[in-house]
Amino acid sequence: MEDAERRTLQAVADYQFRAGAGRALFPEGESYDVDRSKSGRPRQVATDEGRRLVSFGTDGRFTLGLAGGERLLAELEAPACRVVVGDESEPFVRDGKNVFAKFVTDVDPEVRPGDEVVVVHEDGHPIAVGRAELDAEAVADFDTGMAVKVREGAGTTDA
Repeated sequence: MEDAERRTLQAVADYQFRAGAGRALFPEGESYDVDRSKSGRPRQVATDEGRRLVSFGTDGRFTLGLAGGERLLAELEAPACRVVVGDESEPFVRDGKNVFAKFVTDVDPEVRPGDEVVVVHEDGHPIAVGRAELDAEAVADFDTGMAVKVREGAGTTDA
């Protein structure tokens, strides 16, 4: 990946997730496998080991892969980009099932519907990545409803 392209991807990540996310996802000195569209635009960025970090949507936003979620957790201070669940729902979410509001024990107060989030077990380990369906306040207030549409669970393979 060229430095100019890395800087662009870092800027998008910083804007979408918050400052520091770009360095977490695309650190200097690391090479990546970049899948490109016919026009040359990056569609998907993976580690050299083939683990998907992000996909680059046509709307200019990233969708997280589990590897990308793990990197965000390592770099961004809690509760940034996190939705926390307990033991009761952990095995289901790990297998790729959606997160329902009644099982969320904590959530980043800045989460809005449509945001990419990392679903974390109470012990701090990432178990899935997906798209928030509710804002943080609604997640805390509701006993019903889907909080996160899970895209990839830690028990599933990279898509």
